[in-house]
Amino acid sequence: MDYLESLNPVQLEAVTHEGPSLLILAGAGSGKTRVITTRIAWLIDQKKMNPRSILAVTFTNKAAGEMRERVAAMVPGAGGAMIRTFHSFGAWLMRQNAHLTPDLKQSFSIYDDDDSLSLLSTIFPDRTKKKLAPYSTWISRAKDYCLGPEDDLSQITTVPDFADVYALYDKKLRAVGNLDFGGLIMRPVELLRSNDELRRRIRQRFQVVMVDEYQDSNVSQFELLKQLSGEGNAVCVVGDDDQSIYKFRGAEVRNILLFPKQFPGTKIVRLEQNYRSTEPILEIASEVVSNNSDRLGKHLWTERKEGEKAKVVYLEDQMAEAEFCAFLLQDGRLADTAILYRTNAQSMSFETSFARLGIPYRIIGALRFLEREEIKDVLALLSFMINPDDAVAFVRVVNKPARGLGKAAVRKIIDESERTGVNLVEAADNVKLSAKAADGFFSFRKIYEFMTANVDCMPLSEFISEIIAESGLLSHYLKKDEMTASARENNLNELVSAAARYGDGQDALVQFLEELELDREAATGRDAPDKEAAVTLITMHNTKGLEFDRVIITGMEEGLFPSGREESPEDLEEERRILYVSITRAKNELYFTSCRSRRIWGRTSFFGPSVFLFELPDEHIEVIDGTGGGRPHYGSAAAAAVPPDAPEYRRGTGIYHDDYGSGIVVKTGEAGGQIFIIVKFENGRTGRFVPAYDAHLEIMSNEQWD
Repeated sequence: MDYLESLNPVQLEAVTHEGPSLLILAGAGSGKTRVITTRIAWLIDQKKMNPRSILAVTFTNKAAGEMRERVAAMVPGAGGAMIRTFHSFGAWLMRQNAHLTPDLKQSFSIYDDDDSLSLLSTIFPDRTKKKLAPYSTWISRAKDYCLGPEDDLSQITTVPDFADVYALYDKKLRAVGNLDFGGLIMRPVELLRSNDELRRRIRQRFQVVMVDEYQDSNVSQFELLKQLSGEGNAVCVVGDDDQSIYKFRGAEVRNILLFPKQFPGTKIVRLEQNYRSTEPILEIASEVVSNNSDRLGKHLWTERKEGEKAKVVYLEDQMAEAEFCAFLLQDGRLADTAILYRTNAQSMSFETSFARLGIPYRIIGALRFLEREEIKDVLALLSFMINPDDAVAFVRVVNKPARGLGKAAVRKIIDESERTGVNLVEAADNVKLSAKAADGFFSFRKIYEFMTANVDCMPLSEFISEIIAESGLLSHYLKKDEMTASARENNLNELVSAAARYGDGQDALVQFLEELELDREAATGRDAPDKEAAVTLITMHNTKGLEFDRVIITGMEEGLFPSGREESPEDLEEERRILYVSITRAKNELYFTSCRSRRIWGRTSFFGPSVFLFELPDEHIEVIDGTGGGRPHYGSAAAAAVPPDAPEYRRGTGIYHDDYGSGIVVKTGEAGGQIFIIVKFENGRTGRFVPAYDAHLEIMSNEQWD
């Protein structure tokens, strides 16, 4: 059992637990993947469990692949364990049991957000996509909460016709025989709830169920876990409530907070030893997140006691912020550095400055490969061949390149298909079209027949290459825009290359399309890091699971992070968790930058420092004042010293601010070595300021105001 020797005592306790339910609270950098994979290996090797009886689910194919590789390296024959993403497991379950669901084709396609919106457009052709977009978002959110059209949807939206729109969408989706992303979880829940025999078989098959990153699960995924877990099944979830940052995607932090109550007798094991960061970084992270009340509680620690203090840098504006980052990068450690920001729009100043200065950079979270127009077109064509009832794919490609089929002609064909129940190709034969439209459809039909005749006759990559050429899409893009033609052709070639490992025939095509849709980056190799030495520009949300030697957290201003639009204490706590995740990405060096002003949407706005900066422990930070003009002097104790104290601002002091007008101090305090004040202005706005760094702030009177 060599694989157990590298574990610390707490990790070993988690790996060898034998009770019915286990919650592993795994702090950032605490080796949770090692614990999960070792536990699977231990169950197979020591407890003699059949690998086929183990199910482990996570949230990305990359994570699932890594887990499979690690387990296989530890225990021979462990390949039988099912290690998948939630959505991949849902797709597997539904394909295996499509015969139990008459409104679902075994070769179903999986709709992404754009496809779902297009489906709504076919149902409501008189409404623009812009007006339908909120409904598409609400439907997705409803499915995250496992709510159907007949349920109480008031927590999703109070728009009166939403339930009716949702019902029509669901009816159409079932008629087409496809699934959307939400349906990959919700439909298995429905099937397992309604079919006692299937539920019994699945529980008998998977005697151990493990869930990774459980803090990111939504209500539907929790309901699926309940259906998979019966008496006699062992359930283990691994996660960190302090890293639950995907509420906007439907993640429900209460899933992990309430797990011990939902599964009585749960053993909680806390992994608190961090193997990534220095002690000052971990103390800052722990101090910040301790301000949240909704948490199970843990405190990260490390044997790496030595480490630099974090730097809090006050700057004039975002261009000074970019220049400061460029200044730091003069040491050449580009690949070791990540610049984090709360919103994508903040990357602009870094891109502009770095391009001018010749600093290589890469942006994480740009347009995804499968969201590119040319790729979606080819995949829609392939999806339609598999399922000629697919109106979404049909609308996208039937007149692309232009064949003279206008919206009215396409609508006639769709209506005829719905009226008669035949597929869209057959429906077109029964519709009277203009000569131009009829010729256009004849051209499209030839492509469709070419595909169906050849899909089983050649390797999948060769087949897709032929389709790209025969459909006219390649020549269409080469002619459309000379500036982007080369990039589009390269993207199409990459798609062809990605299909090379899938074999031949329609079954291979179905598998290819499913894996692409379930893991858009990994299936095309786009998740591989850029090997060029470049600084990473990345949103805070996208840093999850990553680590960098040096991390610069930018935009630490009230009104930006947090945004000030938080509607509840829970929203503010999630923002604080986002900061916690950002801090714990750093291994050795950590910076925070806060600008006095920032140009947003063409206007210069003035901000006070983020409330989160006042939660940083003084003993682990140093302050750099870069607001005095020019580049901040960095590197000496004198340059990092806190500026002289601001004048005393007692409660009730009259204040005038150039941008906000007249106001009154309602609170004063000191944090991070700085005096701060909270001012309520006559216009009703409230702002937080550090007087030492705000030249726009003026004391009007030291007398109490009424």
